[in-house]
Amino acid sequence: MAQEIFPGRFTADIGRESVTVFLIGMRANRWWKIGKVARVASAMPTMLRHLAEHPESGVLGCEQWFGRTTMLLSYWESPEHLRRFAADRDSPHLGPWRRFMKEVSGSGDIGVWHETYQVPASGIEVVYNGMPQFGLAKATSHVPVGPGSNTAKQRMGSSSAQRMGSARPN
Repeated sequence: MAQEIFPGRFTADIGRESVTVFLIGMRANRWWKIGKVARVASAMPTMLRHLAEHPESGVLGCEQWFGRTTMLLSYWESPEHLRRFAADRDSPHLGPWRRFMKEVSGSGDIGVWHETYQVPASGIEVVYNGMPQFGLAKATSHVPVGPGSNTAKQRMGSSSAQRMGSARPN
């Protein structure tokens, strides 16, 4: 499916004081156990559909890469939203996690990992050049680089409103 490419430079207007960045992935350590790898991997699409259908969950957006090590980068409103989703008995996360811990964990067949970062807006700098909407700008607000956001220094260390100034589209 073709994505619209935005010529020129763009940045993100995150519109909040901070963003929770969550990286999660799995690694097929024993690729010949493809059935087990597929069973573990099959839980993620269900979780992503659930999150897309429930904006109150707090996920802002995500990007995913596939390979021997698969990775999902997601942006959340807060660490509390992320923890609430992970522990919610009605969400599609807790069951697959418990099955993984019971059936796969410790075998060495599949590795899983995650990292969580709470990032203040003043510590975020993004720029996209000749890209489709992507990453944080896709998850929040994709805006052209303009006065007050031309340099990395201008984009980082100031509030969203100061940074965007006259660059905000009408």
